[in-house]
Amino acid sequence: MNTALLLIDIQKDYFPGGKMELVEPLAAAKKAYALLQCFREHGGHHIHIQHISKNPKATFFISGDRGTDIHDSVAHFEGEPIVYKHHPNSFRETTLLETLREWRVERVVICGMVTHMCVDATVRAAADLGFEVILVSDACATRDLEFEGVQVPAAQVQAAFLAALKSYASVLTIEQAISRLGGEQTF
Repeated sequence: MNTALLLIDIQKDYFPGGKMELVEPLAAAKKAYALLQCFREHGGHHIHIQHISKNPKATFFISGDRGTDIHDSVAHFEGEPIVYKHHPNSFRETTLLETLREWRVERVVICGMVTHMCVDATVRAAADLGFEVILVSDACATRDLEFEGVQVPAAQVQAAFLAALKSYASVLTIEQAISRLGGEQTF
């Protein structure tokens, strides 16, 4: 099955010192890098997705700011495709669907930032568009949230969203994903 890796928003603003720091982003990025290396080594399709806000009230991912740069942990190599987006859903008003169709991709492997927002929106859209989806759970990160005075720790946010996304994707660890893809000789 023709497969592509989508690395969603692994950008500097989500890391220590950034404008919207997540919980343990480096641990997730290291797993994403391992996936990226597998796809690079096996000649698999992979796309960096980079969010740049068009909202004039945005506090992060501001155009021209270094926080929008792809984080060094998953450095983008010259010639590798980048899809620029302005909404949580990586397919909305971007070239992503066109590129995947051009490559005849049937399955996407998704990892990145933020599980409860851009990863969630992209997984659901990919499934709705007919792609088989593998979501690599430990190659994603999120942050603590608050709702009506209730603090929700990142670990609970992560677990809740991954549990919900099982209706749209095979939610696997990196080891499970690499084993599955390697066993099928698909990258």
